[in-house]
Amino acid sequence: MPLDIILDTDIATDVDDCLALALILASRELRLRGITCAYGDVDLRARFASKLLALHGSPHIPVMVGARLPLLNKRPVYWEGHEGEGLLTEDDAGIAYAQENAVDFIVRMAHEHPGQIHLIGIAPQTNIALALIRDPKLPLKHITLMGGVARSIDRLDLPVAEHNIVCDPEAAHVVFSSGIPTTVIPLDLTTQVRMNVDGVARIRSRGTPYHEAVARQVEKYPRFAMQGYTHVHDPLAVAAVIDPSFVRKERVRIAVELAGAHTTGATVIKRDAAGSIDLGIAVDVARFEAWLVERLA
Repeated sequence: MPLDIILDTDIATDVDDCLALALILASRELRLRGITCAYGDVDLRARFASKLLALHGSPHIPVMVGARLPLLNKRPVYWEGHEGEGLLTEDDAGIAYAQENAVDFIVRMAHEHPGQIHLIGIAPQTNIALALIRDPKLPLKHITLMGGVARSIDRLDLPVAEHNIVCDPEAAHVVFSSGIPTTVIPLDLTTQVRMNVDGVARIRSRGTPYHEAVARQVEKYPRFAMQGYTHVHDPLAVAAVIDPSFVRKERVRIAVELAGAHTTGATVIKRDAAGSIDLGIAVDVARFEAWLVERLA
C-alpha cells in the first residue's frame, strides 16, 4: 500500500522543490493527496506546481495556497526574482488550482484519514504551524521536514540558521513543539548531495515535455547555471520517507532561537531518547545520488 502524503512547499524558488515533487511523482511508494503552497507569492507557486502536474499527466492532484507571510510577519519575505521563469508563460496567468485553503486542507485530510497522512514539509513551516495552532492534537501519522542545521565544529561553513527555519522561526517552534513524530533532514546532510549536468542530461533523455520541463528548471536555476551543480536538499527529505536507510538518524529535541541578536532561527539540538524528533546525522551520498537520477529519469 502506498503511503498517503501531503507536500507543503515553497516551489519555484530553489529548484530542489521542483525535483522533490518530481521524485514524489516518480515513486509508487507514495500517494500524493495534495500540494499546499506557502510563503511569498503563493499564487505563482500554485500555478507552477499545477503546470508541472498537468505536464506529468496528474492534473487531478489538488494544489492549494496557504500563508503568504510568516506567523508574526517580523521579517521581509525572501524572493529571488527568477521564480516561474522557463515554465510559466503569460498564457499561464489563469491556471486554475483548488480553492480550498491550504491549512483547511491539511486539517481536513488529517481528520478524514487519522493516523494515515505523512506530511512532508520543504518550506517555511507557516502552513503546518497554523494547522497545529488550530488543532494541537492534529492526527498526522508523521512529519518529515527539510530544515534546520546542527553545524558541528567541522561544518562552520554552514549558516547559523537554515532558510526554511529563519524565514519563520516562530512557526518552526510550533511544529518542533507539537510532539508529533517528526524526522528532520538538516542542511548538514543536504549540502553533501548534488545533482550535476550529467544527471540533468539523464532526465532530459526521457524525451517527454514533462522531463524537459524539469531538466530546464534545473538548468535555469541561477546557482546551477553558475557552478554546474545544485544541492538536492528537498529530494533527500522525500527519499528519507521512501527509503529510510539513506539517512542515519538520532533521537533529539529541537528548540528554535526566537530572539537572538545574531542567531534568530538557529536550531538548538540536544540528544534525548525521550524526544519525538529523529534528526538525520549521516547520509549515504553515492547511493542516494545515483538512485535519485535513476528514479527521476
